[in-house]
Amino acid sequence: MLAFDEKYCLDCFEKLVGVDSTTGQYEEIQKLLCGLLDELGCAYRLTHKGGVIADLGGEGHGLAVTAHLDDIGLMVRHVNADGTLNVCPVGGLYPFYCVTENVRVYTRDGQVFTGAICRTPNSIHVTEEELRSVAPDFRANVCVVLDEDVKSAEQTRALGIDTGDMIALEPRYRLANGYLKSRFVDDKACVAVLLTAIKALKESGKTLNRKVWFYFAAYEEIGHGTTWLPEGVEDMLALDIAPTGPDQNSDEHKVSIFAKDSRFPYHWGLTNELREAAIRAGVDYVMDIFTPHYGTDCDGSVLAGYDIRHAAIGPGTANSHGYERTHLDGLRNTYALLMAYLKL
Repeated sequence: MLAFDEKYCLDCFEKLVGVDSTTGQYEEIQKLLCGLLDELGCAYRLTHKGGVIADLGGEGHGLAVTAHLDDIGLMVRHVNADGTLNVCPVGGLYPFYCVTENVRVYTRDGQVFTGAICRTPNSIHVTEEELRSVAPDFRANVCVVLDEDVKSAEQTRALGIDTGDMIALEPRYRLANGYLKSRFVDDKACVAVLLTAIKALKESGKTLNRKVWFYFAAYEEIGHGTTWLPEGVEDMLALDIAPTGPDQNSDEHKVSIFAKDSRFPYHWGLTNELREAAIRAGVDYVMDIFTPHYGTDCDGSVLAGYDIRHAAIGPGTANSHGYERTHLDGLRNTYALLMAYLKL
């Protein structure tokens, strides 16, 4: 098996989480990814809506392997009378997982402002009972406070901020004792794994025994990242996080093979092929099921009507859609299973 370049994978991850890419805000992350593919000498094409499809060569029995570039985040719903911002989620971001986080606000004319997500009221010293007893709610008692001297809606709008502007959360990436802690491990860790696989393939000079594309999607978090596929795709494999938790088998040190998500089971035959590849290669894996609120880009492709077999794998990841955590072992095992399935 081709060796896992841990340093390259981590370098890619740090670059990826360093670029804000709330779903719909694809330009800069697309540019970064294309630059990384250019450095690797890998051919690619762009989708009209912001994705990137890398062509790894090979012939026949087309396989699309996907990981997504977009992150969950917020959008300005309206400007409040006191100059703060009322916000709504983009993707599955919950207020209890982001209150007190620092943010960047991107306006339609290209400006960037900083701020923080706050409760209203916001001081435990003077409003303890309300803060302790009332759950945070984007619609009622959570807002974005700008790092600007604004006290009215008119002053905030004068800066150029208004309804529909995008808000990205600070990722706060840290590496400690092999653990990756960051927002947006979902799914930039898997994007980094795919880039590491491309690097290994290019350096080895090996030829694939089937046609393979790596599909970097831009709208997975809202369900339509890969609702269009290149002609010739017969199988689809998603790399995405495997949430840990009660009654879950997933482990941050292991790769999970998904048996089912909240929509439907993954393809029995393709899932079995992945399991057999893991056993043959000695990969540390588990089988797991993710309900009631989970899906991958494979689901969108199946629902779009493509006649494909679909499956999904990924590293065990804690605190999904919050300040997430996985381990280098989980990335290493995800890479190993991918390479074992590709017979590299």
